[in-house]
Amino acid sequence: MPNTPPGPGDDNEQQQEVELVSSQPFAQKARNSAARVAGDDRDDAGSFVSETSPDSLTSLRSSILAYEQENGRTYHAMSAGKYFLPNDAPEIDRLDLQHHIFRLTFDAKICLCPKKDGAKRVLDLGTGTGIWCIDYADEHPEAEVIGVDLSPVQPEFVPPNCSFEIDDLEKDWTWTKPFDFIFSRFMTGSFADNGAVVKKVFDQLEPGGYFEAQDMAVPFGCDDGTLTTESDLWTWVMWLMQAMEAFGRPLTAAQKWKELMEETGFEDVVERVFKWPTNGWPRDSRYKTLGQWVLYNMDQVLEPAILAPMTRSLGWTREEAIVLAARARGVLRDPKVHAYWPIHVVYGRKPFKTQEPKVDT
Repeated sequence: MPNTPPGPGDDNEQQQEVELVSSQPFAQKARNSAARVAGDDRDDAGSFVSETSPDSLTSLRSSILAYEQENGRTYHAMSAGKYFLPNDAPEIDRLDLQHHIFRLTFDAKICLCPKKDGAKRVLDLGTGTGIWCIDYADEHPEAEVIGVDLSPVQPEFVPPNCSFEIDDLEKDWTWTKPFDFIFSRFMTGSFADNGAVVKKVFDQLEPGGYFEAQDMAVPFGCDDGTLTTESDLWTWVMWLMQAMEAFGRPLTAAQKWKELMEETGFEDVVERVFKWPTNGWPRDSRYKTLGQWVLYNMDQVLEPAILAPMTRSLGWTREEAIVLAARARGVLRDPKVHAYWPIHVVYGRKPFKTQEPKVDT
């Protein structure tokens, strides 16, 4: 555990301000527990193949829907054990709420790169509930939007230009048509090798296409020392980081997306860092409202975030993990602690094809 508090500084209000423009809440999409699964030609036992009999297709669907049961929560069945957060109803609701928080943060937008408008073929990595895909497809009916995830928890009724595939993104990508926009949100801790994923993204984009990654960095930020390294919340995040490191999927993607994208060959890479207050501690009314939404969202993830990593990687019991989360929750809710979650948004463009030099004849 570090010997110094995170983000030392004074309590000047400008240093604590969150980069945010408020927006009006939007209606949450109606959901259905059944998932639409688009076919592909993968040979994984849980993937859907393009040519198969009705009986075998039913069997494949059943295997994917046979979720893993662990610590009182359910987890994905395909490539079981890879992802650390559950896929049950409470988590689905939380993810949809989190999408609303991004809307508040980005002035009602759902992404920031130039392809927020005008994309023709879009891929969402780790789509989760599919709400980002549905919103993008609704707002851009001219675009084909595909979401990919390990869990079939997306709704059945979606815009005609939106579809979902259940697959493991760490395996070979076999899409034959390129995309001009690939999107990723909160995928830290999902991949063993983030650099390999960025390379896949680069290869799957058409020249001039964009990749945008939105992610939360850990540990917490704090500009006035009110979050100390002795607090239970700091202890919680340190254990989480240690467990995910032992799990082989460290929580480092947010801070590395920019470097990885530049190393892979992306051009005009832009990084913006936003701040989500841990609760309603900011004085400014807009930021206070954001913090209240963030608290409601993150309060629900303290326990499930550590359950799988701590019990799988470090040998803790379920009860020990729950106690740690409960202690951290008290600090998370304390308005005297002026902490925030750093949110990194990074996007870049794949270079256009270079012109071959003309040869005089």
